Amino acid sequence: MSFVPPNTPLDASPVWDVALLFPAQGQWSVNEYLSLTDASNRLVEFDAGCIEVLEMPTIAHQRILRFLLAALSGFVNARNLGEVLFAALPLRLGNDKYRESDLIFVRHGQTGSANERFLRTADLVVEVVSGGATSRQRDLVIKREEYAAAGIPEYWIVDPLDKRITVLTLAGAEYAVHGEFAPGEQATSRLLEGLAVDVTATFRAAEGFGSPDEPPGQ
Repeated sequence: MSFVPPNTPLDASPVWDVALLFPAQGQWSVNEYLSLTDASNRLVEFDAGCIEVLEMPTIAHQRILRFLLAALSGFVNARNLGEVLFAALPLRLGNDKYRESDLIFVRHGQTGSANERFLRTADLVVEVVSGGATSRQRDLVIKREEYAAAGIPEYWIVDPLDKRITVLTLAGAEYAVHGEFAPGEQATSRLLEGLAVDVTATFRAAEGFGSPDEPPGQ
């Protein structure tokens, strides 16, 4: 008869006791949070001593993100305006708040050292909304308030469920709606004059069709 040591798990269930090695919610420091992001392959955000583990992105989410990254980077690079970065890279919104934005445009000279573990500023952020209720609340409501409070000039909300791209621009301490763009329209930017993103092509990208340089179906 084989000997089974006491307290040895007999299946592949998670080792919940590992959580005891980490700070309790509300007691995380910034350094502890950043160390966790270094050691994890998950997207993790930080808010007032608490960590928030985000949903893993779907293939459709990543396809849309790839499409938008190509479109935005192509526009920015052609005009030498700055650079476009993407998650996983924490964006510092305050002393006790770090978010993982899907895409971040930063003008030249604003990114800091190449060895920085997080960004300290952004000129435009893009979020592709995930399907869960918590994620939708975070992107549509909470981050809208937080990005405005941080003084980020423009926020794009790309919503695959509603097939809509909402572009928000900072007006004082809050965002105003620059435009709500549906399929058949071009989403435009107030900050990046001349930028136009095909809404139909954006959401068709979720199905694996098209690129920013070719019409849908080609």
